[in-house]
Amino acid sequence: KQWFIDNFDELKQLAESTTSHGKLIKIDPILIVGSYVYPRFVFSTGDSMGMNMVTIATEKILDKLASETNARHIALSGNACVDKKPAAINMVEGRGKSVVADILIPKDIVSKKLKTTAEAIEEVNVAKNLIGSAISGSLSYNAHYANMVAAIFLATGQDAAHVVEGSLGITTAEARDGDLYFSVNLPDLPVATVGGGTSLEVANEGLNILGVAGSGKAREFAEIVASTVLAGELSLVGALAAGHLARAHQELGRG
Repeated sequence: KQWFIDNFDELKQLAESTTSHGKLIKIDPILIVGSYVYPRFVFSTGDSMGMNMVTIATEKILDKLASETNARHIALSGNACVDKKPAAINMVEGRGKSVVADILIPKDIVSKKLKTTAEAIEEVNVAKNLIGSAISGSLSYNAHYANMVAAIFLATGQDAAHVVEGSLGITTAEARDGDLYFSVNLPDLPVATVGGGTSLEVANEGLNILGVAGSGKAREFAEIVASTVLAGELSLVGALAAGHLARAHQELGRG
């Protein structure tokens, strides 16, 4: 563990020599279980998702570790990154982009458009998304982030296996003198606007429709995903609060 701390500046330079866009931000936490050491390498990867980039850079560091110490490099990934799996560490530390989207809706709009009240939506959110998730041992405290994340990921060439990470997050709802404050928090949203599947013709078309194709657009793209999740989450929680969910499924013939 101390070797990573003492040599960080040199390791940063070594890692960044392998890439034009990746930046090693920190190596933290460094977890120890018995004789096993699990360093978590945190990179900034620009507008790409960056898995290939950080894999190559990290291997350089681990090769140096093996050459200078008695440590044995067992596997390039020790699962402390928790790629493509739900994990508390990614809820706390974040992974990919970490995004919050929120809205304050006036009382009359809640009544007219959602056919319910802010108080009812707040109660449903607490009972379902917070308490219901907690008693079930869920890592996700929301209604259905995965639906919106999956739709956008498939249309824009993202890694579909990362939907499981994008499903992590917490929804909050507060009644404020009849108005509704509603927010979604997505701490683990691996998205890209360059590289990988984004270069496929159909995926690039999807990104262009959203106005986020190419370099310099990944943060904006993450904001679009979060805004879409906000809209979808509000719709479902509102329907539950109004008692309209089953009726909507019957009328629209969806199962």
